[in-house]
Amino acid sequence: MAATSNTLSTTTPAYTEAWLPGPDGLQFYTRTYRPPAGTPACAALLFVHGFAEHVARYEWAHGVWAARGVAVFAYDQRGFGRTALDKERKSRESAWGRTGWREQVRDIEWWLGRMREEFPGLPLFLMGHSMGGGLALAFATRPSPPPAPESVQMLAGVIASSPLLLQTHPAPKILRYIGGKASSLLPHLLIDAPVPVEHLSHDPQAQKAAANDPLMLQKGSLRGLSDMLGGGEQLLWNDYKNWPQNLPLLIVHGTADRVTSYKASEEFYNKVDAADKELKPYPVRA
Repeated sequence: MAATSNTLSTTTPAYTEAWLPGPDGLQFYTRTYRPPAGTPACAALLFVHGFAEHVARYEWAHGVWAARGVAVFAYDQRGFGRTALDKERKSRESAWGRTGWREQVRDIEWWLGRMREEFPGLPLFLMGHSMGGGLALAFATRPSPPPAPESVQMLAGVIASSPLLLQTHPAPKILRYIGGKASSLLPHLLIDAPVPVEHLSHDPQAQKAAANDPLMLQKGSLRGLSDMLGGGEQLLWNDYKNWPQNLPLLIVHGTADRVTSYKASEEFYNKVDAADKELKPYPVRA
């Protein structure tokens, strides 16, 4: 698909959408937001979305960041969004939930390399939300490739928004155990994984949009769910020790988050040995 541009509004810059091949040739739906003419770019940011969603949900935020000089590249992850559901353009082997932690981290590494070529000289940041926040933290702490050490060294900082380290209301351990064992036998089997829209936002309009979004299926694969939940726990219990001391870290999290645990983010922040780190809590507004 040829790249196409879309104008957001009179106050935010246009984005360019394109279908691009990933590390194994899989076709990914992508968006690039560039600062408008006359606004010098000050940084480049790779954004990784959360579970069962897609990058179009962040159109307003990404446009605002670009208007302030931050070039943003975002993609629908493998197993999600248009990358998995666009029947006319997706890869034949791409399907909802067909994903895993290792492949997702490898994808991040691939797109970071592409961004370094496209935005040379700019500080390069990695940001993820929810599941994507967990992946962003994992990218910097995995004990073995992917990613390669030099890929982590490209980063000027990591931003984790409401990272999924632990669920606020965890699934029963017995179900987690059974699901983990079954994931090795039936990795792509889809099961229901509902997230109430009331838990995603306090805004009624945002809730309605999520409930009616055809790209937000309330299902996940056994492997994808097992990797996502187990990877978050691994970060909190062990892999935090691998954080590069000179890699800046910002964690932002709502204190009343009903999906991802704020307390887990606080624990990770306190444990991680980063010379430059900040935890930004967002309390519930009265």
